[in-house]
Amino acid sequence: MNKNRIVTISIIVLILLVAGGIIYFKNFTGASIQDIPSVEVAKWIGENSVLYVQTGCSHCTTQENLFGENVKYLTIIDCITSEENKQMCISAGIEGTPTWIIEGKKYSGVQSIEELKKLTGYQD
Repeated sequence: MNKNRIVTISIIVLILLVAGGIIYFKNFTGASIQDIPSVEVAKWIGENSVLYVQTGCSHCTTQENLFGENVKYLTIIDCITSEENKQMCISAGIEGTPTWIIEGKKYSGVQSIEELKKLTGYQD
């Protein structure tokens, strides 16, 4: 195979991978890139809530993906990564994941960004 053909095939594969990633993100997270909340919104939600998840939980991944790169601003406890985290989840009464605790109330299942803004009192 000549060098030009290898470069062409590599570029095509790269384009397909990027397109596949965008399709996956849009179809499996229910979000589009423009739906990702701003840093300000993510910080507000993170400061006013706790998200309980567990590694391997597809719904937890969906919830986290709604925040894109701004997921780092959330307060997240993975209920299975350490004994300390397991105890935190037991103490909080977490029965399933994902579960949000906001102002002492539990909200189970994937929550939309709009719903989380309402629940945490975010003002646009």
